[in-house]
Amino acid sequence: MRGGLPLRKSDSKWFLTRVKQTIYHNGMIEAGDTVVAGFSGGKDSCALLYMLKLFQKHAPFRFELIAVHVDLGRPLDRGALLRLADTFAVPLHIEKTPIYRIVFERRREKNPCALCANLRRGALHQAALRLGAGKVALGHHLDDAIQTYLMNLIFTGRMETFKPVTFLDRTGLTQIRPLVQIPEKTISALARREGWPVIKSACPISGRTKRQEMADLVEELASRYPDLREKWRNALLHGPWLL
Repeated sequence: MRGGLPLRKSDSKWFLTRVKQTIYHNGMIEAGDTVVAGFSGGKDSCALLYMLKLFQKHAPFRFELIAVHVDLGRPLDRGALLRLADTFAVPLHIEKTPIYRIVFERRREKNPCALCANLRRGALHQAALRLGAGKVALGHHLDDAIQTYLMNLIFTGRMETFKPVTFLDRTGLTQIRPLVQIPEKTISALARREGWPVIKSACPISGRTKRQEMADLVEELASRYPDLREKWRNALLHGPWLL
C-alpha cells in the first residue's frame, strides 16, 4: 500500500534495521527535532523520505519531517513533485533559486558540479533555518560514500569520505545521512518495488561527471570482487572517520 508505508518483514530484517542502527548509533534524530529532508524527486531522496517516514512511525519519540526541494530555476513540474511528496505523506516546501543561471549561463563553469552543489546546499540550509529545523537529512547512500572516498583519493590525495553526522558551525544546523549503510542497488530495487514515479535529473551534464566515473569504477571493481560493498561498509563501521 503506497502512502500508508506498511512495515514489511523484509524491511525490518535488513535495510530498515541498518537505517535505524545508523540513526540511533549516531544520535541523528532526537525527540522534538524538526528534520528537513532534501528532496529532488529522484530515487535516493524518495528512499530517504520513505525510510524516515517508517522510522517516524515506529520511533519511541516524536519528531517533525519536512521535505524541501531546491528549485534551480529551470522549468519545474510542481504537480509531479507535490504528488510524489504526498505519496510519503510529507509536507513539501519548494525553495526557488537562480542556481541554473548562475552556474550554466553567467559563470559557464567547465566543471560545474562543486559550485552547483555548494549553492544547492546553501539554499537547502537557508530553507531549513526559515522552517525552524535543526537537522538536514541528505539521501547519500553507501555507494556515494565509496565514490566520495575514491574521488578524494584520486583527485586530491586525501583518504576520507563524508561523515554520517556533521555539525555546521556557520548555520548551527546538523547534517545527517541516514542511508549511509544502504547500497544504491537496494534503493533502486525499492523504488521499482514501490512504483515511485521518480523524477529524472534536470542537470545538463548528468551522466558525464567525475562522480559518474567513480560510480563506473565501483561497478567494475564490484564485478571482480562481489563482496566489495559489504567490505566497505564494514570498514566504514569500524574505521575512525565514520559510523
